Amino acid sequence: MSAVMSKETTSFVYVTYILATPDKVFEAITKPEVARRYWGHENVSDWNPGSRWEHVRANDERTVELVGEVVEISRPTRLVITWANASQAADPASYSRVTFEIEEYEDMTRLTVSHDDLEAGSGMAKGITKGWPAVLSSMKSFLETGRGIDLYAKPKSA
Repeated sequence: MSAVMSKETTSFVYVTYILATPDKVFEAITKPEVARRYWGHENVSDWNPGSRWEHVRANDERTVELVGEVVEISRPTRLVITWANASQAADPASYSRVTFEIEEYEDMTRLTVSHDDLEAGSGMAKGITKGWPAVLSSMKSFLETGRGIDLYAKPKSA
């Protein structure tokens, strides 16, 4: 079997409008001390093209859960990173790609997050369809009110 197998891929796009400046939205993604307050994780990197980034749980264990590389960065309007579970970091096929597009929109910012090259039906594809809306809603709440949301909340039973 050849190492270059084509996989069926899927993508996920989420758009939200935030009452904050593009700079504040960009910082919320890239500054560890901000991200930990609404995400419970820090995105750690020097944020230069080609540099590694790590998604680190903001607790005493500081577990690295996701890894990738900075593909493109144009502060404060665009960030493109590759994305994989830390446990699959050695497998190039496991990487997907996340693009953050940050656009000034009168007194708001329009944030579009596109997560591409996901293996269809994979755990990662399933996880991010729940994960991104929760994380980005928490970011919006945090930037607008100073308080993120509970990312581990469960639906109330009927």
